[in-house]
Amino acid sequence: MSISEVLILEYWILDLSSAMARKHKGKRRNEAREERPHMELDPETRRGISAVLLLAVAALLFLSFFNIAGTLGTFVDHYASLLFGWDRFLVPIMCIIIGATAMYPDRGRLSTWNHLGLLFFFLSFNALLNLLLVNRPNPYTTDITLAGGYIGQFLGTILPSVIGFWGAIVVVCALLVVAVMLAFNTSLRNLMGVHQHLTGWFGERIHRGMVQKTVEFESVAQENEDDDIEEIEKPEDEEDEEDEPEPTAIFRSKPLIEAERAQPERALTIKKIRKVTIPLDLLEYRVNNANSGDTERSIEIIYKTFEQFGIPVEMGETATGPTVTQFTLRPAQGVKLARIVGLQNDLALALAAHPIRIEAPIPGKSLVGIEVPNQTIATVSLRDLMESKPFKARSNNTAIPLGKDVSGITWTAALEKMPHLLVAGATGSGKSVCLNTIIISLLYENGPDELKFIMVDPKRVEMKQFEGIPHLLIPPITKADDTVNALKWTVREMERRLDVLSKFGARDITGYNERAEEKMPKIVVIIDELADLMSASGREVESTIVRIAQMARAVGIHLVLATQRPSVDVITGLIKANFPARIAFAVASQMDSRTILDCAGAEKLLGRGDMLYTSAELSKPKRLQGAYLSDAEIERVVSFLKKEGAPDYNYAITETLRSGTVLDDGGDDDPLLEEAIQAIIQAGRASTSLLQRRLKIGYGRAARIMDLLEEKGVIGPGEGAKPREVLVNEWPPGGDFEESVPTVQNDLDEAMEVNEAIEENERKGEKGFPEQPSLPEQPE
Repeated sequence: MSISEVLILEYWILDLSSAMARKHKGKRRNEAREERPHMELDPETRRGISAVLLLAVAALLFLSFFNIAGTLGTFVDHYASLLFGWDRFLVPIMCIIIGATAMYPDRGRLSTWNHLGLLFFFLSFNALLNLLLVNRPNPYTTDITLAGGYIGQFLGTILPSVIGFWGAIVVVCALLVVAVMLAFNTSLRNLMGVHQHLTGWFGERIHRGMVQKTVEFESVAQENEDDDIEEIEKPEDEEDEEDEPEPTAIFRSKPLIEAERAQPERALTIKKIRKVTIPLDLLEYRVNNANSGDTERSIEIIYKTFEQFGIPVEMGETATGPTVTQFTLRPAQGVKLARIVGLQNDLALALAAHPIRIEAPIPGKSLVGIEVPNQTIATVSLRDLMESKPFKARSNNTAIPLGKDVSGITWTAALEKMPHLLVAGATGSGKSVCLNTIIISLLYENGPDELKFIMVDPKRVEMKQFEGIPHLLIPPITKADDTVNALKWTVREMERRLDVLSKFGARDITGYNERAEEKMPKIVVIIDELADLMSASGREVESTIVRIAQMARAVGIHLVLATQRPSVDVITGLIKANFPARIAFAVASQMDSRTILDCAGAEKLLGRGDMLYTSAELSKPKRLQGAYLSDAEIERVVSFLKKEGAPDYNYAITETLRSGTVLDDGGDDDPLLEEAIQAIIQAGRASTSLLQRRLKIGYGRAARIMDLLEEKGVIGPGEGAKPREVLVNEWPPGGDFEESVPTVQNDLDEAMEVNEAIEENERKGEKGFPEQPSLPEQPE
């Protein structure tokens, strides 16, 4: 090899080594850049900085216009006068409005249309000043700085040359009205003084005491044609005749209310439907955007974590919701989903986030979703949900805005289709707020004659704020005995409605109300704490709840149950079987989640309205962020409704058991009850096994009949293994049943009772014969 070739080879080796060194150095530089912590400003901090700068600019402009801002202020005032004239004083005012909106986003938000409205108002006012002061036939002044400046002069000269002076006045005034409507996001009717909501985008009404509220009694069809964004729209259910007089709110004195307590039960029917339109301005905007952090870095961490465990994946799109950010991925063929689900804790460690929830697969997609909590959780307002397109496109007046999913899409569900709802979760997870949003949304959609509430509040503080609204059938119930009576009244009302619908030939309450003169309102029974009632009167509460849930959908009666103790003795199998629609908030364990939803997942929720919703239409639970509703908003809505009329309470709902009407009604009686009474009177004693043999029924039904007989006072209480004492000699009391005459069959029954008692004692470890009841004397 020649010397030149050696030199060339050495040069080539040195060049290759230097290139590798540069590459390695660049790689280390990139790794160092990746390891460097990312610094991002919180959205609230950015809004605060913007607000401070805008307010400072507004203050400097005001000082400049009064020549107390130095040389710069004089310069600004001179050129602002030339450009805008007197209109220059509107510039700092608009800066203050925009700055205040940025500082308090929960009070309102400025959209693009609001900004355009402010701009159009500014320009139109410039033109109007020039038209009225400079460009009129007899001008007041020729100095444009005392009118609308050069901008006003430009607009005020072009318009009169095309459409004349008075035509220009009309056009400019019309532009001013349109600009105000855009800036304040209000309708022409509101602007003309029907509602006078001048601060629709600012969240609060100004001079609330000076605003005169009116109650509108309109048909549902008329309301459906009203596209005003400040009023909740109601879908068309029925048409009222226009020539009928409008009903008025009924105000009743206390003596009349007290007199109603002694009245018997009355049919719940209404001839004329009263409509009450609640303005949406009573609810607040809450603009608080979610911050998901560095999503690109999170994607890379997820990809590397799966790569380390030998699971090849292809990363997909990312969706940021109010509570969590969902990262989607597509696993390679042959990868079991169980391997991916098993890496939850490893992903939580790598992302430094807890808890991580994996949805494998996402329903309707060949993807796996990994839900990571956001660094900043967004607050979802009820007003935002009620102004969304999915809620406005509802088909009936029982739609409930549930919340927003991981993609920020609003989810609604119709209580009419559920038809009952079970809400469960740990303390402080958002159950009470969820119930409040359900109640408020139904109040917005239905008048007091279209929907009635029965509220059960064992805590005595949750539902108290709704007392006095005209939608209540009875004040909020706090006692367990009154709750049982109310549920039994609901069963009887359900059976009455079923009989009416059967005779009328209607399939459901909607078809009945469309054709009948007397309308039947829907009834929603809300129980805030089911566990307290189940512990006090479990058997009665469960049986009536199950019966209502099985049969009440067609007659417009719906149940909403809530509990903070999701155990199997509270949420029993019968209750779960009849409540396919369920909402689970954060719970302590996977067992509690399975008790509510029949699957895991609720133990991974974050609380504060983070929920899993499932229904008969969903194959898997859907994660949603529920709406937040403050006590101040509820108080405003309740105060508004109280002004429209007093409630028409039916106190017989909770007092029927004391008056004895429940016992004679037969609503809870077994068809074999009369035969059972006759059998025990003839036998002279009562026991479950006796009824099983005589009536040829199972143990469960026989035990239930025994409980009914004890309630009716036919037999005495149980005394261990002894047969129960029969307290009556005939039934009904005063009837013509013959006195019990023992027979040979009676003796055989008694012998079998003694044998059963002996076997029971032997099982308990006792010896000897039980104490036998005295036998009746045989007739001669």
